[in-house]
Order: sequence, then C-alpha cells, then structure tokens
Amino acid sequence: MHTLYFDFLCPYAWRGLELAQALGGPELFTLRHFSLVEGNHHDNAAGLSWRLTDQDPGADGGSGSLSHQRPSLNAFLTAQAARLLGKEAEWAYTLALFRLHHEQEQPLEETTFTRAAQEAGLELAAWQHARGDIAGLKQALRADLDTAAEVGVQGTPTFVLDSGEAAYFRFEELTREASEAQRRWELYCAVLRDNSRIGTIKRARHRPA
Repeated sequence: MHTLYFDFLCPYAWRGLELAQALGGPELFTLRHFSLVEGNHHDNAAGLSWRLTDQDPGADGGSGSLSHQRPSLNAFLTAQAARLLGKEAEWAYTLALFRLHHEQEQPLEETTFTRAAQEAGLELAAWQHARGDIAGLKQALRADLDTAAEVGVQGTPTFVLDSGEAAYFRFEELTREASEAQRRWELYCAVLRDNSRIGTIKRARHRPA
C-alpha cells in the first residue's frame, strides 16, 4: 500500500489526489495529512516548537501564511472525522473537499465542509458526532504530522511507495484519465527508483514547458 501526504491548501496535492484516485484510490493508497502551515512556520526553522494541533480551531492565525491556520486545521479535523467512518468515507470526503476548494473555489469553512460531506455521501449525523471529539481528532492529526516528520515530508503531494521510497512530485496538469494517470505514475516511480538518484528537476521559468 502506498501512502499519500497532502494539505487541503495545496492545488498540487489536489492534482496528486486526483491522479491517485484514477489509479485506484483507496485500493492502492492510504491518505495522511501534512501541514504546510506548521512546516513553514518561522518558529520551526530550528526545530518543531509551534504545532498546528496546539491551536484553537476557532482562532485566527494572523497575517500572511498564518491566515491559513484556521481553515487548514478545521479541514484536517473534518477529514479526520470522516476517517473514523471508514476508508471509503475518508476518500470520498477528501476528494469532495479538494474539488470544492480548488475546482469550485469554495473557501475552507463550515458551509463547504458540510457540502463536501453531503456530496461524499457521508452519514451526516455520524460525521458530526465524530467531529465533537476535538481532542481525539487532534491526537489523530498529530500522529499523521509526526509520521510525516519522521519520513521527512517537505511539501505536498508526497508519495511514499510501498517499497519505502518517498518524494514530493509537483503536478502542473490535472488528469482524471486512468491511462494518463498510469503513465505519469510509472514515470514518477522510475525517476524515484533510478540509481542516478535525481533529486530535483526544476523547469526554467522563461522556456517552453
């Protein structure tokens, strides 16, 4: 089973999830959370001291990148609640919320969370009940974030292969077509596993793609 680390804030993570869905979704991948807000927080430059899971879900984070603190934390917690309803529910909710946020440009707020749950076909009463255990959801989120730190995740989407290799892969183009998703996945795996150990490929800004 491969693992996919993501943050709802990230459009590249959305495209990565769509690719994973086209490849087989929950049959091949386990979903895990990684916080870009926590990962990029200035207090964490020398080591982890500021934790997203220590923050109040109702509090504003501040300006700049910290303005994403509240929507990001709440999105994670709602997805953790969906996880408690089963892997299929978690996948359906995660995909629905990504599409609402990045494809339909809906904000990460309560109305969007509820709409995602409805579109995912969740049993709403059970999902809302699961959301009530904030401490438990934060604990589960913390476990994801700590595991991401152990892996060394730096951005999203990061795929961890079942054989152990892991890397961030930035998808500029969306695909939901199975054969194209398979082609991209095979290319990704080939680069990651090749003995040349390519670390970075970054396109020149002023040259054709």
